[in-house]
Amino acid sequence: MPSFQLVGLPSEPFEPLFELSDRELAALGAKRVVAAEHPGYPCRISLVDAEIGEELLLLTYAHHRVASPYQASGPIYVRRGATQRVLRAGEVTDYVSRRLISARAYDSANMMISAEVCDGAKVGSVIEGLLVDSRVEYVHLHNAKRGCFSCLAKRV
Repeated sequence: MPSFQLVGLPSEPFEPLFELSDRELAALGAKRVVAAEHPGYPCRISLVDAEIGEELLLLTYAHHRVASPYQASGPIYVRRGATQRVLRAGEVTDYVSRRLISARAYDSANMMISAEVCDGAKVGSVIEGLLVDSRVEYVHLHNAKRGCFSCLAKRV
């Protein structure tokens, strides 16, 4: 059975943004927030929910920057000081398993060829099922209720 690996975003593009003022962030369409509950503020870098009191940025991110009709961007949270997390093959973190997930499978031309919505606790088997199709190059996970990009599931 094919296996997968969940990958968070790299932290480097976001680090300088934390040094901007709230006014400068607003000019970029971003907002500084403090986590008021846990879970509830999923960091796309570390693939964990921020703890209460942690500082995050809420900003638009182009998570599917491709030459395809499926290019996409949307809102994400990133935590101050977070480092990129790459999970072990087949591992699913609570960050994913506690949410309703939309899994979207793309081919080498960056065209969506399949998609499923599932309870996050079942996402591992859903991803593996999507990867049975040899045309699938990668899978994007989205939080289905709000539609936000969650993370990349790459074939390993």
